[in-house]
Amino acid sequence: MRSALHRAASGIRWYIRELTDESTYDRYVAHIRKDHPDAPIPSRRDFERARTDRQEEDPRQGFRCC
Repeated sequence: MRSALHRAASGIRWYIRELTDESTYDRYVAHIRKDHPDAPIPSRRDFERARTDRQEEDPRQGFRCC
């Protein structure tokens, strides 16, 4: 029973992280480590700041009111 509960909780956690884009940074870090091992890895804060800046500069990303 505990393993079924653990699997359900893991699935819910995965779904929420994907839905909220929380896992984007983790995938980016994995990509950098695999494909560009000598490149510096930005902090999560720097990554999110750059990502937000790119979204605001690109009109295809939609309108941001705040």
